[in-house]
Amino acid sequence: MAETVLYFAPQTCARVPLVALEEAGVDFTVHTVAFMAGEHRQPDYLARNPKGKVPALAIDGLVLTENVAIADYLAERHPEAALLPPASTPAARAERLADLAFCAATLHPIVTRIRMAPFIAGPASAKAVYDAACQAMDPNFAMIEARLAQRTWWYGEWSVMDAYLNWAFFRVAGARYDVSRFPAFARHDELMQERPSYRRAMLRERQSEADLVARGLLFTPPDPATFS
Repeated sequence: MAETVLYFAPQTCARVPLVALEEAGVDFTVHTVAFMAGEHRQPDYLARNPKGKVPALAIDGLVLTENVAIADYLAERHPEAALLPPASTPAARAERLADLAFCAATLHPIVTRIRMAPFIAGPASAKAVYDAACQAMDPNFAMIEARLAQRTWWYGEWSVMDAYLNWAFFRVAGARYDVSRFPAFARHDELMQERPSYRRAMLRERQSEADLVARGLLFTPPDPATFS
């Protein structure tokens, strides 16, 4: 059987399948992609993932990309792990895909603008991009807050959707976005950190970071306090 390999970079959205694989109990290895060294643009990596991004998951003789597809595949491949609610009808599957797509297509682009504003518009416009992105995030986090105020997890029971939401929370909280306005979402973050699969995933992520530090290749995101 071919080895299962997650192509990963610390702090990126590749944390979502990292947590999912741990939750499902899959035997896998992590291959750290050093963006600072341009490894994501090297021919050997582009042969696996022509998009030049992470995550990419080599599993069952396939190379899967995009978190929505990876999460859906793992949920179907490992139903015993309950990574997503059962999709017994086309409507049920569409609903869970819509939720994952909300993370990928709505939250994620705003997260990028909050966390990486100088790379989006240049240093001169970073503050304006950051402020606009924070404003755009507010109604989305308010919607998530309202739902999590009524239940512990997005669907009531834990799912990979919670891992994706948590990644977005982590990224913007680290970029001085005011998450204190969303106490239920903050509590969700605390509960995620207590979950064994999350702790195992974070151990792997810290090992990945240590590898990059040793090579002098750990990327440090810009601090919004420096934007002008």
